[in-house]
Amino acid sequence: MSPVHKPHLDAELAAALAARGGVPAPLTPENLTQWQRHDAARRPRPTLRQLADGGRFEAAGHDADGVPVVHGRPAAATGVLPALLYLHGGGLIGGNAHAVLPRVLRELAEPLGLAVLSVEYPLAPAARYPAPLHACRTALRWAAAHAGRLRIDPDRIVLAGKSAGGGLAAALALLLRDEGGPVPAGQLLLSPMLDDRGATASARQAAGHDTWDAVSNTTAWQAALGPLHGTPDLPPHAAPARAHDLSGLPPAYLEVGSAETFRDEVTAYADTLWRSGAHAELHVWPGAPHGFDTLAPGAAVSRTALAARRDWLRRLLFS
Repeated sequence: MSPVHKPHLDAELAAALAARGGVPAPLTPENLTQWQRHDAARRPRPTLRQLADGGRFEAAGHDADGVPVVHGRPAAATGVLPALLYLHGGGLIGGNAHAVLPRVLRELAEPLGLAVLSVEYPLAPAARYPAPLHACRTALRWAAAHAGRLRIDPDRIVLAGKSAGGGLAAALALLLRDEGGPVPAGQLLLSPMLDDRGATASARQAAGHDTWDAVSNTTAWQAALGPLHGTPDLPPHAAPARAHDLSGLPPAYLEVGSAETFRDEVTAYADTLWRSGAHAELHVWPGAPHGFDTLAPGAAVSRTALAARRDWLRRLLFS
Protein backbone atom coordinates (compact mmCIF):
# COMPACT_ATOMS: atom_id res chain seq x y z
CA MET A 1 0.00 0.00 0.00
CA SER A 2 1.34 3.43 -0.93
CA PRO A 3 2.16 5.81 1.94
CA VAL A 4 -0.48 8.27 3.17
CA HIS A 5 0.80 11.83 2.96
CA LYS A 6 -0.40 14.73 5.08
CA PRO A 7 -2.51 17.09 2.94
CA HIS A 8 -1.16 20.51 2.05
CA LEU A 9 -2.85 23.36 3.95
CA ASP A 10 -3.19 26.91 2.66
CA ALA A 11 -0.99 29.18 4.80
CA GLU A 12 -3.82 31.50 5.88
CA LEU A 13 -6.07 28.59 6.75
CA ALA A 14 -3.29 26.77 8.60
CA ALA A 15 -2.70 29.87 10.71
CA ALA A 16 -6.40 30.21 11.48
CA LEU A 17 -6.61 26.55 12.43
CA ALA A 18 -3.58 26.84 14.70
CA ALA A 19 -5.08 29.92 16.37
CA ARG A 20 -8.12 27.82 17.27
CA GLY A 21 -5.96 25.17 18.89
CA GLY A 22 -5.68 22.84 15.89
CA VAL A 23 -8.15 20.24 14.71
CA PRO A 24 -10.84 19.33 17.23
CA ALA A 25 -11.02 15.96 18.94
CA PRO A 26 -13.02 13.53 16.82
CA LEU A 27 -16.67 12.86 17.38
CA THR A 28 -17.29 9.34 18.72
CA PRO A 29 -20.40 7.45 19.81
CA GLU A 30 -19.25 7.93 23.39
CA ASN A 31 -19.07 11.74 23.20
CA LEU A 32 -21.97 12.28 20.78
CA THR A 33 -24.42 13.56 23.41
CA GLN A 34 -21.82 15.94 24.83
CA TRP A 35 -20.94 17.10 21.31
CA GLN A 36 -24.59 17.89 20.60
CA ARG A 37 -24.91 19.93 23.80
CA HIS A 38 -21.77 21.87 22.93
CA ASP A 39 -22.94 22.40 19.34
CA ALA A 40 -26.29 23.78 20.51
CA ALA A 41 -24.50 26.18 22.87
CA ARG A 42 -22.11 27.50 20.24
CA ARG A 43 -24.82 27.99 17.60
CA PRO A 44 -27.46 30.07 19.39
CA ARG A 45 -30.67 30.71 17.48
CA PRO A 46 -31.06 34.40 16.59
CA THR A 47 -34.55 35.81 17.01
CA LEU A 48 -36.53 37.08 14.03
CA ARG A 49 -35.74 40.61 15.21
CA GLN A 50 -32.03 39.82 15.23
CA LEU A 51 -32.30 38.24 11.78
CA ALA A 52 -33.91 41.44 10.50
CA ASP A 53 -30.67 43.25 11.43
CA GLY A 54 -32.21 46.65 12.04
CA GLY A 55 -34.44 46.53 8.99
CA ARG A 56 -31.80 45.28 6.58
CA PHE A 57 -33.76 42.05 6.05
CA GLU A 58 -37.30 40.78 6.36
CA ALA A 59 -37.56 37.64 8.46
CA ALA A 60 -40.47 35.38 9.34
CA GLY A 61 -41.04 31.90 10.68
CA HIS A 62 -43.47 29.46 9.06
CA ASP A 63 -44.97 26.06 9.71
CA ALA A 64 -44.41 24.25 6.43
CA ASP A 65 -46.89 21.44 6.96
CA GLY A 66 -45.25 20.53 10.24
CA VAL A 67 -41.67 21.46 9.32
CA PRO A 68 -40.34 24.73 10.80
CA VAL A 69 -38.95 27.09 8.14
CA VAL A 70 -37.30 30.48 8.58
CA HIS A 71 -37.82 32.85 5.65
CA GLY A 72 -35.55 35.82 4.98
CA ARG A 73 -35.07 38.30 2.16
CA PRO A 74 -33.41 41.68 1.66
CA ALA A 75 -35.77 44.42 2.80
CA ALA A 76 -34.80 46.57 -0.17
CA ALA A 77 -35.72 43.86 -2.69
CA THR A 78 -39.11 44.20 -4.33
CA GLY A 79 -41.39 41.81 -6.13
CA VAL A 80 -40.99 38.10 -6.68
CA LEU A 81 -37.49 36.72 -6.00
CA PRO A 82 -35.64 33.52 -6.79
CA ALA A 83 -35.09 31.49 -3.63
CA LEU A 84 -32.61 29.21 -1.93
CA LEU A 85 -34.04 26.29 0.01
CA TYR A 86 -31.13 26.18 2.42
CA LEU A 87 -30.29 23.06 4.45
CA HIS A 88 -27.87 23.66 7.29
CA GLY A 89 -24.75 21.69 8.12
CA GLY A 90 -23.87 19.88 11.31
CA GLY A 91 -23.23 16.27 10.33
CA LEU A 92 -26.97 15.44 10.40
CA ILE A 93 -26.63 15.55 14.20
CA GLY A 94 -26.27 19.30 14.88
CA GLY A 95 -26.86 22.82 13.61
CA ASN A 96 -30.11 24.71 13.21
CA ALA A 97 -31.98 26.72 10.61
CA HIS A 98 -31.74 30.07 12.41
CA ALA A 99 -27.99 30.14 13.09
CA VAL A 100 -26.95 29.79 9.43
CA LEU A 101 -29.37 32.37 8.09
CA PRO A 102 -27.53 35.66 8.89
CA ARG A 103 -24.50 34.65 6.88
CA VAL A 104 -26.51 33.29 3.95
CA LEU A 105 -28.52 36.50 3.86
CA ARG A 106 -25.42 38.71 3.92
CA GLU A 107 -23.28 36.70 1.53
CA LEU A 108 -25.79 35.46 -1.05
CA ALA A 109 -29.30 36.85 -0.64
CA GLU A 110 -28.48 40.54 -0.34
CA PRO A 111 -25.89 40.89 -3.13
CA LEU A 112 -27.90 38.74 -5.56
CA GLY A 113 -31.47 39.64 -4.64
CA LEU A 114 -32.61 36.25 -3.36
CA ALA A 115 -35.01 34.95 -0.75
CA VAL A 116 -33.86 32.19 1.60
CA LEU A 117 -35.94 29.46 3.20
CA SER A 118 -33.87 27.76 5.90
CA VAL A 119 -35.26 24.38 6.93
CA GLU A 120 -35.31 23.03 10.49
CA TYR A 121 -35.06 19.33 9.64
CA PRO A 122 -34.96 16.80 12.52
CA LEU A 123 -31.57 15.59 13.75
CA ALA A 124 -30.06 12.16 14.32
CA PRO A 125 -29.95 9.95 16.24
CA ALA A 126 -33.46 10.92 17.39
CA ALA A 127 -34.48 11.16 13.72
CA ARG A 128 -32.87 8.78 11.25
CA TYR A 129 -33.16 8.37 7.49
CA PRO A 130 -35.55 9.07 5.85
CA ALA A 131 -37.08 11.54 8.34
CA PRO A 132 -34.70 14.49 7.70
CA LEU A 133 -34.92 14.05 3.92
CA HIS A 134 -38.69 13.82 3.96
CA ALA A 135 -38.88 16.98 6.10
CA CYS A 136 -36.84 18.82 3.45
CA ARG A 137 -39.15 17.51 0.72
CA THR A 138 -42.18 18.68 2.67
CA ALA A 139 -40.63 22.14 3.09
CA LEU A 140 -39.87 22.43 -0.64
CA ARG A 141 -43.35 21.37 -1.69
CA TRP A 142 -44.89 23.75 0.82
CA ALA A 143 -42.73 26.61 -0.47
CA ALA A 144 -43.70 25.90 -4.08
CA ALA A 145 -47.39 25.74 -3.14
CA HIS A 146 -47.18 29.02 -1.18
CA ALA A 147 -44.91 30.88 -3.59
CA GLY A 148 -47.32 33.78 -3.96
CA ARG A 149 -47.52 34.34 -0.21
CA LEU A 150 -43.74 34.08 0.10
CA ARG A 151 -43.14 36.30 -2.97
CA ILE A 152 -40.80 33.77 -4.54
CA ASP A 153 -40.62 32.31 -8.04
CA PRO A 154 -41.48 28.58 -7.79
CA ASP A 155 -39.55 27.92 -11.00
CA ARG A 156 -36.35 29.43 -9.56
CA ILE A 157 -35.85 27.56 -6.29
CA VAL A 158 -32.30 26.29 -5.77
CA LEU A 159 -31.57 23.49 -3.32
CA ALA A 160 -28.56 24.59 -1.28
CA GLY A 161 -26.56 23.44 1.68
CA LYS A 162 -23.17 22.93 3.23
CA SER A 163 -21.71 19.68 4.56
CA ALA A 164 -24.63 17.56 5.82
CA GLY A 165 -26.98 20.14 4.29
CA GLY A 166 -25.22 19.77 0.95
CA GLY A 167 -25.67 16.01 1.14
CA LEU A 168 -29.36 16.46 1.94
CA ALA A 169 -29.73 18.89 -0.98
CA ALA A 170 -28.20 16.30 -3.33
CA ALA A 171 -30.43 13.56 -1.90
CA LEU A 172 -33.50 15.77 -2.24
CA ALA A 173 -32.68 16.45 -5.89
CA LEU A 174 -32.52 12.67 -6.47
CA LEU A 175 -35.75 12.04 -4.58
CA LEU A 176 -37.63 14.73 -6.49
CA ARG A 177 -36.35 13.36 -9.81
CA ASP A 178 -37.50 9.85 -8.90
CA GLU A 179 -40.89 11.06 -7.67
CA GLY A 180 -41.56 13.32 -10.65
CA GLY A 181 -41.02 16.75 -9.11
CA PRO A 182 -41.26 19.55 -8.38
CA VAL A 183 -38.11 20.31 -10.33
CA PRO A 184 -35.59 22.64 -8.63
CA ALA A 185 -33.70 25.20 -10.68
CA GLY A 186 -30.35 23.96 -9.41
CA GLN A 187 -28.38 22.49 -6.54
CA LEU A 188 -25.64 24.37 -4.67
CA LEU A 189 -23.58 21.69 -2.92
CA LEU A 190 -20.89 23.06 -0.61
CA SER A 191 -18.54 20.35 0.71
CA PRO A 192 -21.49 17.94 0.67
CA MET A 193 -21.61 14.85 2.90
CA LEU A 194 -22.41 12.20 0.29
CA ASP A 195 -20.88 8.83 1.15
CA ASP A 196 -21.46 6.76 4.28
CA ARG A 197 -18.70 4.26 3.46
CA GLY A 198 -15.71 6.49 4.24
CA ALA A 199 -13.37 4.43 2.08
CA THR A 200 -11.77 7.16 -0.05
CA ALA A 201 -8.11 8.13 -0.21
CA SER A 202 -8.93 11.63 1.00
CA ALA A 203 -10.67 10.22 4.09
CA ARG A 204 -7.45 8.37 4.96
CA GLN A 205 -5.23 11.30 4.05
CA ALA A 206 -7.17 13.84 6.11
CA ALA A 207 -7.39 11.64 9.22
CA GLY A 208 -6.12 13.66 12.16
CA HIS A 209 -5.67 16.76 9.99
CA ASP A 210 -9.16 17.87 8.92
CA THR A 211 -11.70 19.72 11.06
CA TRP A 212 -14.13 16.86 10.28
CA ASP A 213 -12.24 13.60 10.00
CA ALA A 214 -13.14 10.02 9.13
CA VAL A 215 -13.90 9.05 12.74
CA SER A 216 -16.32 11.95 13.17
CA ASN A 217 -17.86 11.24 9.78
CA THR A 218 -18.44 7.57 10.55
CA THR A 219 -19.96 8.42 13.92
CA ALA A 220 -22.37 10.87 12.30
CA TRP A 221 -23.38 8.46 9.54
CA GLN A 222 -23.98 5.69 12.08
CA ALA A 223 -26.22 8.03 14.06
CA ALA A 224 -28.10 9.07 10.91
CA LEU A 225 -28.56 5.62 9.37
CA GLY A 226 -28.57 3.20 12.30
CA PRO A 227 -28.44 -0.43 11.10
CA LEU A 228 -28.57 0.68 7.46
CA HIS A 229 -25.09 2.21 7.73
CA GLY A 230 -22.63 0.59 5.36
CA THR A 231 -25.07 -1.97 4.00
CA PRO A 232 -24.64 -2.84 0.32
CA ASP A 233 -28.22 -2.00 -0.65
CA LEU A 234 -28.42 1.42 1.04
CA PRO A 235 -30.58 3.61 -1.24
CA PRO A 236 -28.99 6.63 -2.94
CA HIS A 237 -31.59 8.85 -1.28
CA ALA A 238 -29.80 8.05 1.99
CA ALA A 239 -26.26 8.56 0.65
CA PRO A 240 -26.16 10.10 -2.84
CA ALA A 241 -22.68 8.74 -3.60
CA ARG A 242 -24.36 5.32 -3.89
CA ALA A 243 -26.16 6.46 -7.06
CA HIS A 244 -24.90 5.20 -10.41
CA ASP A 245 -27.28 7.22 -12.60
CA LEU A 246 -27.49 10.96 -11.97
CA SER A 247 -29.21 11.81 -15.24
CA GLY A 248 -32.14 14.19 -15.24
CA LEU A 249 -30.91 16.23 -12.29
CA PRO A 250 -30.88 20.04 -12.22
CA PRO A 251 -27.61 21.94 -12.78
CA ALA A 252 -25.19 21.48 -9.90
CA TYR A 253 -22.44 23.56 -8.35
CA LEU A 254 -20.05 21.50 -6.24
CA GLU A 255 -17.13 22.68 -4.18
CA VAL A 256 -14.74 21.00 -1.79
CA GLY A 257 -11.33 21.62 -0.26
CA SER A 258 -8.30 19.67 -1.41
CA ALA A 259 -7.35 19.02 2.23
CA GLU A 260 -10.69 17.74 3.47
CA THR A 261 -12.18 14.33 4.13
CA PHE A 262 -14.91 14.80 1.52
CA ARG A 263 -12.60 15.70 -1.39
CA ASP A 264 -12.73 12.40 -3.24
CA GLU A 265 -16.43 11.67 -2.75
CA VAL A 266 -17.33 15.13 -4.05
CA THR A 267 -15.09 14.92 -7.09
CA ALA A 268 -16.39 11.41 -7.82
CA TYR A 269 -19.96 12.69 -7.58
CA ALA A 270 -19.18 15.45 -10.05
CA ASP A 271 -17.71 12.85 -12.40
CA THR A 272 -20.86 10.72 -12.12
CA LEU A 273 -22.97 13.77 -12.92
CA TRP A 274 -20.91 14.46 -16.03
CA ARG A 275 -20.99 10.81 -17.15
CA SER A 276 -24.77 10.85 -16.67
CA GLY A 277 -25.10 13.84 -19.00
CA ALA A 278 -25.93 16.28 -16.21
CA HIS A 279 -24.64 19.84 -16.01
CA ALA A 280 -22.18 20.33 -13.16
CA GLU A 281 -19.52 22.83 -12.15
CA LEU A 282 -16.80 21.64 -9.75
CA HIS A 283 -14.35 23.69 -7.70
CA VAL A 284 -11.61 22.11 -5.57
CA TRP A 285 -10.12 24.83 -3.39
CA PRO A 286 -6.39 24.31 -2.83
CA GLY A 287 -5.18 23.71 0.71
CA ALA A 288 -8.67 24.03 2.19
CA PRO A 289 -9.97 21.83 5.05
CA HIS A 290 -13.64 21.26 5.79
CA GLY A 291 -15.45 24.46 6.71
CA PHE A 292 -12.54 26.61 5.55
CA ASP A 293 -14.66 29.68 4.82
CA THR A 294 -16.11 29.60 8.33
CA LEU A 295 -12.66 29.03 9.80
CA ALA A 296 -11.18 32.04 7.98
CA PRO A 297 -13.78 34.01 5.99
CA GLY A 298 -11.27 36.72 5.13
CA ALA A 299 -8.69 34.33 3.66
CA ALA A 300 -8.03 34.73 -0.04
CA VAL A 301 -9.31 31.26 -0.91
CA SER A 302 -12.50 31.86 1.11
CA ARG A 303 -13.19 35.11 -0.71
CA THR A 304 -12.53 33.45 -4.07
CA ALA A 305 -14.91 30.60 -3.21
CA LEU A 306 -17.68 33.00 -2.23
CA ALA A 307 -17.26 34.91 -5.48
CA ALA A 308 -17.52 31.65 -7.45
CA ARG A 309 -20.76 30.68 -5.68
CA ARG A 310 -22.27 34.06 -6.41
CA ASP A 311 -21.18 33.92 -10.02
CA TRP A 312 -22.78 30.49 -10.53
CA LEU A 313 -26.05 31.57 -8.93
CA ARG A 314 -26.09 34.75 -10.99
CA ARG A 315 -25.60 32.80 -14.23
CA LEU A 316 -28.16 30.19 -13.25
CA LEU A 317 -30.93 32.48 -12.06
CA PHE A 318 -30.49 35.74 -13.95
CA SER A 319 -28.97 34.93 -17.35
